[in-house]
Amino acid sequence: MFLKSQNKINPNFSMSSMTDIVFLLLIFFMLTSTLVTTNALDIVLPSSSAQPLKKQTISISITEDLRYFINNESIERIFLESKLQENMKSDDSTIILRAAQTIPLKHVVEVMDLAYRNNYKIVLATQPN
Repeated sequence: MFLKSQNKINPNFSMSSMTDIVFLLLIFFMLTSTLVTTNALDIVLPSSSAQPLKKQTISISITEDLRYFINNESIERIFLESKLQENMKSDDSTIILRAAQTIPLKHVVEVMDLAYRNNYKIVLATQPN
């Protein structure tokens, strides 16, 4: 009497589970990449051990050649205050000042004074140690 085995090994590999995993990873990386804020301008910031700011609304950058940017949009220094007043909508908004490490302190203080005159919250951006 010959008994046939019920357990047969299938030598074919199913790719459906692999494509599901790749699709889920793609969605995960697309969602997490939108949460990362990058600084498009190449500015060498001073270093600090302070905690990063959780909420960023407006970013002001000053490059080494003393060009001003609001949220990566180039702007002249004389129009900086009027453009900030347009962009600052709520009282809990915060300005992040990214100034190159080698620029004179005078330019940083001018922007901080501008924020103080208009009662804006301003934070100086640094690189972590």
